[in-house]
Amino acid sequence: MAQIAAEYGTTEKTQRIYARLAGLLFLWLIITGVAGLFVGSHIRGSGTFTETAKRVVASEHLYRFALSMELIETLSAALLAFALYVTLKPVDKLLAQFAMYCRLGESFIGAAGMIFSFFRLGLYTSAQSAAALGPDQSQALLGLTRTAGSASVNISAIFFSIGSMLFFYVFFKSGYIPKLLSGFGVFASVVVTVMCFASLVFPEYAARLQYGWAPMAIAEVTTGFWLMFAVKIPARIEQQSA
Repeated sequence: MAQIAAEYGTTEKTQRIYARLAGLLFLWLIITGVAGLFVGSHIRGSGTFTETAKRVVASEHLYRFALSMELIETLSAALLAFALYVTLKPVDKLLAQFAMYCRLGESFIGAAGMIFSFFRLGLYTSAQSAAALGPDQSQALLGLTRTAGSASVNISAIFFSIGSMLFFYVFFKSGYIPKLLSGFGVFASVVVTVMCFASLVFPEYAARLQYGWAPMAIAEVTTGFWLMFAVKIPARIEQQSA
């Protein structure tokens, strides 16, 4: 019985470590993602292809850093998926495993989608390409890559939202975080799923639909801090009886 108690104690310690790591990663993903998007959009600004290209060339390394931050975000999602899986595996192994696979799909599709961003960077910075294609054709090609990139973002986000929905549901079952918070996380995940499918079907409303990310941002920030500082993983009956 003492050996069983020790094993359960080790499991709970591991869960707490990975829960705190998951909480940190929740916040890290938001910081890297927002920073990359903000810096990149600030450099691109608005205007014609030629005007945007001049701004990107003038700040090329900073722009590359912004894209790298977005890539780091999507790769870090794979580590978050594993950390959440280890945290929730004792509660419901199959659901936690499927949720991890969905979040890994988010990471892989998101990383592949970054190819379009670096391709657009090549269009902006390559004088030979711009001269060969001309400003009108360059603008048209840029539009096509944006469409493809937007589709990859929405598809990646669908995998994200389904995985997030399942993880929050297992959190609801576990009691590790408040049920109100985990229930809100499920709701926010459903909103993102609907929003992303709507963006694929009605791309003309994509900008307005982005407000659907607000509940998820609240849920993830709150969950991140809760996992780092207030997560409750109860002792098991076998350990208590020992």
